[in-house]
Amino acid sequence: MQEDFIHYVWQHQYFDKTLLRTEGGEDVTVLRPGYRNADAGPDFLNARLMIGDVEWNGAVEIHLRASDWHRHNHQADKKYDQVVLHVVHTADAPVHRTDGTPVPTLNLGPRIEPTLLAAYHALTNAPVPALLPCAGALPAVPELTRLMMVERVLLERVTEKAAVLQALHARTGHDWESTAWHALAGGFGFKKNTEPLARLAQALPLSVLRKHRHDLRQTEALLFGQAGLLPPADSAPDEYCANLRGEYDFLAHKYNLGPAAMQAHEWNFLRLRPANFPTVRLAQLAALLHAQPRLFQPLLDAPDVRTLEKLLLVPVSEYWQSHYRPGVPAAKVPGLGKSSAHLLIINVVVPLRIAHARSIDNQAGIEATVELLTQLPREQNSILAVYEALEFRHRSAADSQGLLALHNGYCAPRRCLHCAIGSRILQRNVSAAR
Repeated sequence: MQEDFIHYVWQHQYFDKTLLRTEGGEDVTVLRPGYRNADAGPDFLNARLMIGDVEWNGAVEIHLRASDWHRHNHQADKKYDQVVLHVVHTADAPVHRTDGTPVPTLNLGPRIEPTLLAAYHALTNAPVPALLPCAGALPAVPELTRLMMVERVLLERVTEKAAVLQALHARTGHDWESTAWHALAGGFGFKKNTEPLARLAQALPLSVLRKHRHDLRQTEALLFGQAGLLPPADSAPDEYCANLRGEYDFLAHKYNLGPAAMQAHEWNFLRLRPANFPTVRLAQLAALLHAQPRLFQPLLDAPDVRTLEKLLLVPVSEYWQSHYRPGVPAAKVPGLGKSSAHLLIINVVVPLRIAHARSIDNQAGIEATVELLTQLPREQNSILAVYEALEFRHRSAADSQGLLALHNGYCAPRRCLHCAIGSRILQRNVSAAR
């Protein structure tokens, strides 16, 4: 059992309140259980309780065992002097405040309905292969509850991603154009090379790129050279590589880029299809930088997915239409596809726009940006297939992202007590017991 379960029981008052008494024999009446405290200190604040003949307004601390009070050293922490009731599953020790006065203890262990406890264990102790521990009970959960939970976690997911970009925005001196450059660079890594491309964005200042965006060859030279993916001049396999190397050497010397340059071994080629090679992605990124003198504003202003697709789907230079790697020709190299553009919209454009909307407190902008996800086709993978089989709605990328957030944030870590679906299942067991 986790302490979270006792939090849940106390918050929702799912226990037998008949002849409720502290371990010291004082009658207890819960007038208000209090509000969960998300900061340091006691678990519930502003509780209102009758203990004996006295009405108390204060904090409630929750533990599995009363002795956890001492294990956490609360007896020496003045923040816990405001605790008026110690709620536990097992009362195995008396506890005191910093001044030595005793804290009344309420033992909930014998008062929790066995069917509720059994339902909790069934959810949280389900074997790891069971992606959804609540699968067997889902038919009894209203569809509206599912929909509202998926919408809630979708907003949590995009907000978390936006928070990362807001922090990046602060690190870049509150420059949205630079933020967009770093975000797009990482996005073009498509997981396998996200970290190397993020490092490349740090190693290649946007101020340098801005001066040479008008020239595609120079843009490619800067990207490939700083990435460490250009052969030395004396071993260039073809004229293109030789020209790019010469261009890079000149620009690297001019802007003192050499100390920050990356090495070829930092890039991942293993187990990637050639169309996903980092060299191909760099060529696509170079083409986008060349085609868009400014990145952020077009991404922010695009009214719909179709406009964003046109912005992102830029043809690469002639050389990279027939090469996967420098000096290694191929019959035909596919350009950035729609599915890749959609991933960039999901993982870069949407968080970037929400980060900007949050920075100016534009709630309408946040809602309009989330709406973009409903214009994208649903994603497909083995995890989403499980939710589809259990009849969760899955019509667009908004549903996909919500279901992935539900899985990663709640189902996989067994955070059922924090999930509206899990809570609904437990409530049914409480109602049945009553």
